[in-house]
Amino acid sequence: MAKLECNGLTKIYQDNRKALDEVSFSVETSGIFGLIGRNGAGKTTLVRILATELEPTQGSASINGLNILTQEDKVREKIAIVPQEARAIRWMTPKQTVFSYLLWRGYSMRDAKRLADESLIKLGLQQYANVLNSKLSGGTKRKVLIATVMASEAEVIFLDEPTTGLDPISRRELWEILRDIGKTRFIFLTTHYLEEAEQIADRIGILKDGRLVSIGTLAELRKSSPYQYSIKLPPKTQVPPLKDAAVTVSQSGYTQIMTHEAEAFSIARLLSEQGIKFSITPVTLDDIFFHLVGQKVRENHET
Repeated sequence: MAKLECNGLTKIYQDNRKALDEVSFSVETSGIFGLIGRNGAGKTTLVRILATELEPTQGSASINGLNILTQEDKVREKIAIVPQEARAIRWMTPKQTVFSYLLWRGYSMRDAKRLADESLIKLGLQQYANVLNSKLSGGTKRKVLIATVMASEAEVIFLDEPTTGLDPISRRELWEILRDIGKTRFIFLTTHYLEEAEQIADRIGILKDGRLVSIGTLAELRKSSPYQYSIKLPPKTQVPPLKDAAVTVSQSGYTQIMTHEAEAFSIARLLSEQGIKFSITPVTLDDIFFHLVGQKVRENHET
């Protein structure tokens, strides 16, 4: 089975800052893998190492059997990346952007033209093919970058926070595109948006201060959580007696109770009898992240 494997990847920068700390994991190179973590957790560093843009201080990794340190040229033939800072060149059109990238990767002019046209059509960009990138919306510009790497026929695509800064509608449109790409390619995606990872990732990894603290499907992450259900109470609501639960109060005054299934439904029954409004749901990725990391993924995250 084709896999992406990391073994003890560590990166220490010149200022002695440890960006990655012995990261080890293995995932099949199919579908979408989402890597989440706060700013500075090491997400971009890990992506740059796996994409052969940066050497680790120690450790090793391989993609579909190819060693990223000793077979980097072969690895680069199999992968494509949209870095976090990538921007569509303003004075080029989408068609020129994709076409020139394919020429740079070694495609013939004939194949580059065909693949560029096909990729723009797949992403619904054909009507913008000859419009300057500078005149496109932020969401459309991001789609141009996705079309560029998709046209390359790369088996593995790295996307470093591809939807940051997009409005909610554009973000969801891009999710649909990524889901479709994930049916035939492997996407390694980093994100600040926990809802994004919940909605499109088949497997999720959580980084904290350069260390991988958990990895698995959303169902597996839920099972690993000490609590399975979350109850939310309106501001100024008295919290009922609890046996084994974690209680937090948001800045807006809402109380969240995380607890086991039996106690969750016992509390829900008590609140219902007292006519108190509440909501009860299985724990979310946001809840799991908070439990593992001790902080929200962003101070003002959008989920």
